[in-house]
Amino acid sequence: MYMIRFIKFTIVWISQNLAIPFWVVGHVHLSISDYKDIHEIIASIGMNIIVFTGFIIDFKQQDKL
Repeated sequence: MYMIRFIKFTIVWISQNLAIPFWVVGHVHLSISDYKDIHEIIASIGMNIIVFTGFIIDFKQQDKL
């Protein structure tokens, strides 16, 4: 039970603290790169999924209050 709560906390923390850096770096990277490497695409999608998941978890927690 504590491990699940810790994982949720970690995802929310990452999404709240790193969303703007991911966004800024992503936009700069999009302007200078053409995304031919599959690893870059997977990393970009993964970061966006983490931020989105954290947003949803935090929204549901705030809705309970």
